Amino acid sequence: MSDTKSGDDKTLSVTPKKTLTLKRPGMEQGTVRQNFSHGRTKSVVVETKKRKFSLPGDKPEPVAAAPVPVFTPKPPVAAAPVVQEAPKAAPPPPPPAPVERSGMVLNELSRSEMEARRRALEGSKVREVEDRQRAAEEAKRRAEDEERRKREREESARRQAEEEARLQAEAESRRRAEEEARRRAPLAAELATADEEEEVKPKRAGAGAPVRRLVTPEVARPAKPTKGEEDRRRGKLTLNSALSDEDARARSLSSMRRRQEKFKRAMHNEPREKVMREVILPETITIQELAQRMSERAVDVVKFFMKQGQILKPGDVIDADTAELVATEFGHTVRRVAESDIEEGLFNIADNAEDLVPRPPVVTIMGHVDHGKTSLLDAIRNANVVSGEAGGITQHIGAYQVEKNGQKITFIDTPGHAAFTAMRARGAQATDIAILVVAADDSVMPQTIESISHAKAAGVPIIVAINKIDKHDADPQKVRSELLRHEVFVESMGGEVLDVEVSATKGINLDKLLEAILLQAEILDLKANPDRTAEGVVIEAQLDKGRGPVATVLVQTGTLMPGDILVAGNEWGRVRALVNDRGEQIKEAPPAMPVEVLGLQGTPQAGDRFAVVNNEARAREITEYRQRLAREKAVAKHAGQRGSLEQMMSQLQTSGLKEFPLVIKGDVQGSIEAINAALDKLGTDEVRARIVHAGAGAITESDVSLAETSGAAIIGFNVRANVQARAAAAAAGIEIRYYSIIYNLVDDVKAALSGLLSPERRETFIGNAEILEIFDITKVGKIAGCRVTEGKVERGAGVRLIRDNVVIHEGTLKTLKRFKDEVSEVPGGQECGMAFQNYEDMRVGDIIECFRVEMVTRTL
Repeated sequence: MSDTKSGDDKTLSVTPKKTLTLKRPGMEQGTVRQNFSHGRTKSVVVETKKRKFSLPGDKPEPVAAAPVPVFTPKPPVAAAPVVQEAPKAAPPPPPPAPVERSGMVLNELSRSEMEARRRALEGSKVREVEDRQRAAEEAKRRAEDEERRKREREESARRQAEEEARLQAEAESRRRAEEEARRRAPLAAELATADEEEEVKPKRAGAGAPVRRLVTPEVARPAKPTKGEEDRRRGKLTLNSALSDEDARARSLSSMRRRQEKFKRAMHNEPREKVMREVILPETITIQELAQRMSERAVDVVKFFMKQGQILKPGDVIDADTAELVATEFGHTVRRVAESDIEEGLFNIADNAEDLVPRPPVVTIMGHVDHGKTSLLDAIRNANVVSGEAGGITQHIGAYQVEKNGQKITFIDTPGHAAFTAMRARGAQATDIAILVVAADDSVMPQTIESISHAKAAGVPIIVAINKIDKHDADPQKVRSELLRHEVFVESMGGEVLDVEVSATKGINLDKLLEAILLQAEILDLKANPDRTAEGVVIEAQLDKGRGPVATVLVQTGTLMPGDILVAGNEWGRVRALVNDRGEQIKEAPPAMPVEVLGLQGTPQAGDRFAVVNNEARAREITEYRQRLAREKAVAKHAGQRGSLEQMMSQLQTSGLKEFPLVIKGDVQGSIEAINAALDKLGTDEVRARIVHAGAGAITESDVSLAETSGAAIIGFNVRANVQARAAAAAAGIEIRYYSIIYNLVDDVKAALSGLLSPERRETFIGNAEILEIFDITKVGKIAGCRVTEGKVERGAGVRLIRDNVVIHEGTLKTLKRFKDEVSEVPGGQECGMAFQNYEDMRVGDIIECFRVEMVTRTL
């Protein structure tokens, strides 16, 4: 039994033997076998649905729905319904004939759907054809572009070759025209013609880039734009900026002329003509600057120095003498100039004879240490000067002025110790008369001879003061006789040198000494012009804690007053105050007067000359020049100390030099110089004192930091460390030594340097023994039976085995026995047994030498 109900979309089929199913009306199912590549197949279920379509103008009639494939990329191929597969690139197949199956008819696809499929296939075909056409056109266009570029390159190469040929022809014609003009016209006309010509940069053969012309000088430079992002990156070289001519700089006329001459030489292979120049040489010059002034390469100058055995760099500074030798060797002429022209008119200004007036004599007291120079001056001044000197030794120059019979005499006291030779030399240069003090009981001593030499070198007359005549062993005649050996002829011995026998302690004959000084000054007729700017010499300089830099100066000409602008050596300043030898401030210092000057910017060197200038600008200019000159000379000195290759190798071989670093602070500059000179003499090839820093003034915290960094000891001469410096030295473990007598300082440094010396190995002979028999003992080895022939043999001493006067072995004894007992030594004439440590090649007749080695401490 079956019951069928028709609804909108569904049909309910009831069959007694079948289950209830929901089934779409007008649906047919079928199976289609689908073919794949490689022979694979697959069965696919296909459903068809019947639909009714009506076309415009047609009567509506039922049309079977076209079969819709559920899963197939290709039209299905099956027995029912039969669908033919359309071949590729072929027109669409005709609609399949309706097939009747299971009482249902499969009608053909609708016309609109078939038309849509046909149009899609035709559109895809048309697109494929268009794509193929576009690809062909693109290939054709690329081939045409390549052919066009090839023609352009060939054309460019041809034009470039023509341009180069034309430029060469123009250059040749210009060269001939220039030669003709050079023969006919003066040099000025030739240069004017060369300035107007266009510079062309020659290119190498085969270069692909076009020839670039240089911009002529007449072309105005573009205005500089405001600095922006583009300008900030202007320094970076890019490809565009390298190839563009927008920012080309106009070359100078000289540069264009040089390039043109270089181009001409390259065209004709002409050798460059050697240009002889006049080289202007200052006092110091770098090798690079010298090469530029000679128009030579710096490399050639360096090679020249290497041939001479010196290794220098282009930046090294050489002095004018060396530069002159180099310039002369390269064929140039030399003209020496000096920057010191800035100092013209500073010193040695000529005075009119009518402006000169008499001035006091400047007297220097010289002589050996402890011969009574300061005591003599103390007696003359009636002041206790010697009590202020440590150990009775004058540590620095003292300058004083005394008056005798209404006439003033200026005295300069110099130290007599050997370390103060340089100070004595400065004292002699600033003086008019030298008083040579010789002790009657000690006669002529080494420093006495040095004083005579300094006085003769300065060309000043000598007055001999024979001191200490009050002593019982005084012998003035012996002094006069010994002075004859050094060409000092006193009046009593038939010479012209005045001599006076004096006693500083008793005050004997002091008036006669002053009269002799005034007599000698009258003979010299000393005069100076007080109405001019002051000149003189710095006797001493120091850094005072409360007053700053203080210089003791001797005015030689002119008058020095507060407010004057003073240039002394490398320092300058405005005079704030003048202090005389009694500690009083004065308003002016006439010629031959020693005064202390306050107000300098720094501490000058003792012995520097000073002068008064008009304004601060010139003072600053002069001091800057002098400071720069000092630095350059120091650099040139160090560069010259490099020496030859042999000297460098010897320095490398002796690099084991031990140094004792020191930081030295003194009260005055003269003491520092004396200490430096004394310590330099202590150095040997093995040890030396290296002065890290030396200066005048108290010991500060910076000195302690410097000593800590360099591992140096600090020495204070007549100065002390402040609280901060002492605390820093204690924290860093740095020793500060204080001295007031120079030879104590020198002795301590000498002892410290002696400690750096490696000890000396000293060998002491003990005795000899002759081997009489060799015994081979089990578990012991070889034992030599010996007889002591000389001295004795000790256990623990060094031994040598000598065979035919040749040392075979050197070592130590393993055992020393007398009979069966181990003994410490065996005296001469007795027999013993000896065995060497790690050595058994002993023979009968060998000699065993016993010695002791001692390490002895060395001293300087």
